[in-house]
Amino acid sequence: MGVLVQCRAKGVFRNRNLKPLVGDNVEFDLLDEKDMEGNVTEILPRKNALVRPAAANVDQALVVFALTHPDPNLNLLDRFLVMMEAQQVPVIICFNKADLAGEKEEERYRFIYETAGYEVLFLSALENRGLDQVRERLAGKTTVFAGPSGVGKSSLTNRLFPEAAMETGDISQKIKRGRHTTRHSELFSLGNGTYLMDTPGFSSMYIEDMEADELKNYFPEFSPWEDGCRFLGCVHMGEKVCGVKEAVAEGKIGKSRYENYRLMYQELKDKRRY
Repeated sequence: MGVLVQCRAKGVFRNRNLKPLVGDNVEFDLLDEKDMEGNVTEILPRKNALVRPAAANVDQALVVFALTHPDPNLNLLDRFLVMMEAQQVPVIICFNKADLAGEKEEERYRFIYETAGYEVLFLSALENRGLDQVRERLAGKTTVFAGPSGVGKSSLTNRLFPEAAMETGDISQKIKRGRHTTRHSELFSLGNGTYLMDTPGFSSMYIEDMEADELKNYFPEFSPWEDGCRFLGCVHMGEKVCGVKEAVAEGKIGKSRYENYRLMYQELKDKRRY
């Protein structure tokens, strides 16, 4: 069985503009054998490094939104998906609180995101619905667990890993958003090479470090329809003959996905301008 050693990062990392992340593999010096304290001396090469949530060496992301109470913020979800696509991290989308919604809501979100190529699960932490499916997807992998506050993320963590004893909170009646109950990222071992990384909830996300013309590459459902675009390099905005815009009009691509693409594209264009 492993031993827990509390370590601090040496100042040399600050000089190298390098910060240890949850999920890092490191080398360290044991300074105090009695209190099990040490110093991190080296951060080993990373498979990947995420900015938000800040994490390293993950195999996949499991993002959780509520199906209702509160209604899912699809713009926020799509921003998260773009960031994961840009870093080539597979994503499983989970809609929690399925016990409070009906089949109509499930069908709507299943179409939008399965059409985009994502696996979509509908869960209820309250009724233990879908948790076996989640455990199957987690097995043998390091998964970053992400999502906004108030969607039941900590409740799901507690169901999957009772020893975590994560603090849970109610929805704020004034602002209809969840209170932040997870205040730090933490890596839990579920055994057999399975790790779950719980992260603080987020309420906003900005797309950065990419050109506006790159954005389309991170919407997987656009690619099959681009042969219908008249111009090579079509960005699916103002062009008159555009296979992607036609697919949206024909209901083959989720309209909310395309509208959020347009919003993000314009943000990136405006940022470049100023």
